[in-house]
Amino acid sequence: MINVGVIGGSGFAGGEFLRLAASHPNLRIAWATGESSAGQLIADAVPSLAAMFGNDVFMSYEPHLLEGVDAVVLALPHGASQSLVPELVDRVQWIVDLAADFRHRDPQIYLDWYGEAHACPELLESFVYGLPELYREQIRGATRVAAPGCYPTSATLVLAPLVRAGVIDSTHVIVDAACGVSGAGKPPRTTTTFNAVAENFTAYGLLDHRHTPEMETHTGASVLFTPHLAPMNRGILSTCYGRVLGGHTTQTALDVLRDAYADEPFVVVSDRSPQTKACQGSNTAHLSVRVDERTRTVVALAALDNLVKGTAGQAIQCLNLMAGLPEPTGLPTVGLMP
Repeated sequence: MINVGVIGGSGFAGGEFLRLAASHPNLRIAWATGESSAGQLIADAVPSLAAMFGNDVFMSYEPHLLEGVDAVVLALPHGASQSLVPELVDRVQWIVDLAADFRHRDPQIYLDWYGEAHACPELLESFVYGLPELYREQIRGATRVAAPGCYPTSATLVLAPLVRAGVIDSTHVIVDAACGVSGAGKPPRTTTTFNAVAENFTAYGLLDHRHTPEMETHTGASVLFTPHLAPMNRGILSTCYGRVLGGHTTQTALDVLRDAYADEPFVVVSDRSPQTKACQGSNTAHLSVRVDERTRTVVALAALDNLVKGTAGQAIQCLNLMAGLPEPTGLPTVGLMP
């Protein structure tokens, strides 16, 4: 049994990790922290977790909690992990960070795209990027993993094979993606209240969204990324556009994706148009692609649940690999409909 501590368990990402871990036969939640909910029953703060964690309380993080813990999952806002990881690295066997703090090896990216210098740049190269479909062997046996963001996961899964196979021109790719409101995090904002979101659809982060360099690094393409906030609780649909190369058709492009993911338990490739509802609650991404011969344009589409494959499910997928467990252990592959 792997004893896991969750730092930031009261947020959407941390709460989703707790939900999935409750059904995992090899994970035991030793404790979960939530600074704004410290001392509160987990069942009161996150009622959906009551059946498994009803008598447990969210704690305030203290270093002594690390005693007897095998793994720590950090589900914190960007920037917060940097102050904690240095004291974790020599005290726990495995670390999985769900924020962007250790996704980039170049510290200049944090200064350019996040507006602040990295607090511990010497640790950046010790983290593996946690997208198993691309970096499985690096994750297997690793001790520190930075799980990808939900937007980059969707775009990278569908674009990376097409770029590698020369289907799409890598010099100019457009990623047009829409995410449910849970992707904005749990703390309330004026832009995420019910009145702001209901019957509304809006673009944000125009030209400078900080997930852009993450997408570029792992797709191998120059990306113009525009995220949108959609009036739904969870889910991401990414529609990506680029110029087709050579004589590729819809069929050959689909074949590239099918070949790339033929043995992947959490990727479905089909000629159906992906939809967020099909992914809800599951760790499965749905992909498709079209080539418009009239305009010589590739349209590549990906849908996933931003809280599962885009965050907490991916963290468990990585933790399974790190610990030498079967990769699909404890993870749902089938979505909830209706």
